[in-house]
Amino acid sequence: MLTFTALGPFQAWSNGAPLDLGGQRQRAVLARLLVAGGRAVPVNTLIDELWPGSPPAQALSTIQGYVSRLRRALEPDRAPREEAGVLVSAPPGYALRAATEQVDAWRFESLVKSDGDPAGVWAAMDTALGLWRGPALAEFAELSWAATEAGRLEELRLIAVERRADAGLALGRATSLVADLEAHASAYPLREEAWRLLSVALYRMGRQGDALAALRRARAVWRDELGLDLSAGLKRLEADMLAQRLEEPPAAPPAPAGPAAPPAPAVPDSGAREGAAVLRVLVADDQALVRAGLRAMLEVEAGVELAGEACNGEEAITGVRETRPDVVLLDIQMPHLDGLAAARRILSGERPPKVVMMTTFGSDENLYAALRAGVSGFVLKTSDPEQFLAAIRAAAAGDALIDPAVTTRLISAFAGRTDPASPPALAGLSDDRLDVLKLVARGLTNRQIGQTLALPEEEVGVLVKSLLEHLGLFDRAQLVMAAYESGLVTPGTSVAK
Repeated sequence: MLTFTALGPFQAWSNGAPLDLGGQRQRAVLARLLVAGGRAVPVNTLIDELWPGSPPAQALSTIQGYVSRLRRALEPDRAPREEAGVLVSAPPGYALRAATEQVDAWRFESLVKSDGDPAGVWAAMDTALGLWRGPALAEFAELSWAATEAGRLEELRLIAVERRADAGLALGRATSLVADLEAHASAYPLREEAWRLLSVALYRMGRQGDALAALRRARAVWRDELGLDLSAGLKRLEADMLAQRLEEPPAAPPAPAGPAAPPAPAVPDSGAREGAAVLRVLVADDQALVRAGLRAMLEVEAGVELAGEACNGEEAITGVRETRPDVVLLDIQMPHLDGLAAARRILSGERPPKVVMMTTFGSDENLYAALRAGVSGFVLKTSDPEQFLAAIRAAAAGDALIDPAVTTRLISAFAGRTDPASPPALAGLSDDRLDVLKLVARGLTNRQIGQTLALPEEEVGVLVKSLLEHLGLFDRAQLVMAAYESGLVTPGTSVAK
């Protein structure tokens, strides 16, 4: 089945395998047609939007060449004179013909705009947010049409976050929502709905003082940024809290275990299972004794189960395709395709599982390369079961856990090397965020960082998320690399206790 992804790196897939879409401008033609949502885009519009202000003399023939090559990539078995069925001619231009389920952005928008009871909305928003893999159309950000569409999709993402939280409050799940809502309100302080949801969640937990304090924070931000007081709706909410007039939600039914709509065929979708009760883990290690130990650990742990086993890299890739686990525990050194190569192939798939590497310090260079490839952390094979389980849960939640010994003995060995993919300089970060970044780079958890800096664990989580947004990064592992590559943390630096 042919599918397209735009909520993150732009790509077309055939039965889960990525297609070669050519160079940047050729890819932009297909992306622009995807943004049109199936409507025709005139050739003149394509020319003007692909070469803003200065199209080449042969722009028309160039566009025609791009379309011809894209058609061959999308429909390789089409006969030479057979009419195209995907990238079609639609005078005076072209259009992309695909079902909603084939395009992640189209399916995402459909889910975000769907209606239903609170349980149905929760499931739909959970599924929609599981499709999001990063900034939409980021590789075309310099083109105005892509920037506009990316902004529209980002607004839909924020709406999905808020609709999910609102449904969760109706279902009685305030406690599990507070940390995410705190981060959401801090990241988007001008959104009225963010503050309403946060204050209501705190109130429902019995934290009336914190709920009112959240509204005071909103008032201070709005006065500083906009010169305005709270909206009428938030003022009414504040008055209702003071008078203790807020209604309690109904008794909470169990959280839905699956998505509201079936996932796109032939595409592994671990993100759509984020609301599921059980995390499924694939174990890949060439040592039978290690696999047996991990299997025994998973069998006795509530909320985690073994999805499958593999004894080499090729088996790991096959196992991911067949079992669709949430997390892969992957030995970095294995026969018949080592762990690094296997991790790269697993992570290059559409909506791949999270990968946590297991190591005994066998290959420093490979470990560094694996971090750059996007794994969700490292665990020493000598670690206790609690460390393995913490890494599995952190990875499944979109976070990362990197053993402190790995960061000090391995990553620091590569400090200072330049890389064109490195994040921007750390200039502009406040001292408190720099302190948090240093401790993240040393492998400390949010709780350990909070204990070190005398901060609530929730506040540490907010600071970590703000660091990711400021640096344009996506996970904790990338923060570690940013700290070392920028020179903020160097080999031998101690961490204050």
